[in-house]
Amino acid sequence: MRSRTLTLLAATASAGLVLTACGANSNTGGSGDTSASASAPAGGGANGKVGVILPETATSARWEAFDKPMLQAALQAQGFSADIQNAQGDNQKFSTLADGFISQGVKVLVIAPSDPAVGAAIEAKAKTAGIPVIDYDRPSLGGSAGYYVSFDNEKVGELQAQGMADALKNKKGAAVVQIEGAPTDNNATLFGDGHDKVLKPLYQSGALTLVQKQPINDWDPQVGGTTFEQIFTRVGGKVDGVVAANDELAAAVITVLKKNGLNGKVPVTGQDATAAGLQAILRGDQLLTIFKPIKQEADNTAKLAAALAKGDTAAADAIATGTLHDPKNNRDLKSVLLTPQLITVNDVKTVIQQGYVKASEVCTGDVAAKCTQYGIS
Repeated sequence: MRSRTLTLLAATASAGLVLTACGANSNTGGSGDTSASASAPAGGGANGKVGVILPETATSARWEAFDKPMLQAALQAQGFSADIQNAQGDNQKFSTLADGFISQGVKVLVIAPSDPAVGAAIEAKAKTAGIPVIDYDRPSLGGSAGYYVSFDNEKVGELQAQGMADALKNKKGAAVVQIEGAPTDNNATLFGDGHDKVLKPLYQSGALTLVQKQPINDWDPQVGGTTFEQIFTRVGGKVDGVVAANDELAAAVITVLKKNGLNGKVPVTGQDATAAGLQAILRGDQLLTIFKPIKQEADNTAKLAAALAKGDTAAADAIATGTLHDPKNNRDLKSVLLTPQLITVNDVKTVIQQGYVKASEVCTGDVAAKCTQYGIS
């Protein structure tokens, strides 16, 4: 397991936040342009431009629904113009967007690459050009970024695993399947480390039984569902719980369980507190999700960018008080590691009250009565 200093920087999410994009269960779609200036806001900002490249929209709605508008608002509040692009899962496009930002001489480059090797290559170019880089949400292992802003992702895995362990505590030897995220995503590795920290001792003691732990390339929900169905068939349906790394993978698992009349009977974890995930929790098909208040992530990124644009590393270091160890180049990356929150059926209201998902997106159809039951409006 990676050694890290978990000095967490707590920040307060704004309960009155009004999203300018649609909710987490909707993809607003990123710009299809490969020009890094395609979506630059008119007028610019007093402190110059920050270039931001997000990874994709296919496997998680969060990037366009949450990160993009929140980063836009946070960076503009710090006096920047924010040019936020999405690479749509295309590594070549990610690199092309980065080259465009570097050639423009942006004040700071913020990247969340799907492939850490791509991120590391971009960071080397930016360093040569004298442009500071912030790794956003996921680190580029082996890279040279000065700072990293994310959540305590090992803690995410611990919360998911402990929730599963608690749900199965009265069923000795219960059979557990782990559907993990992409093996190329260091965050997925950290989620898995958190799972192992809680679950390995239970497997070793016989309290639980590991059926299979399977990473899913590209976080692809379709692949996740097919993979789980193959495992389910192989063991004759003898599955008592599924640790799914995010809400989209959880939904794929639940689809298989539903086909076999087991939805709501086999607990399933998730992550990201999407509208669909919250609906699944209210229905009883999903045990939990993990809420990561992305506004905190965006705000801290913008504050770091403001410090770095001025060359004020002391101010940046005062913000990034944690570290993440990068084993590829054996260095500790200065980090902001925010605290994730466990969400079960009694906590769904919290996510909605803070404005990350609208009640109108969750409380539809068969879920409307559940919203009334739990005081969600």
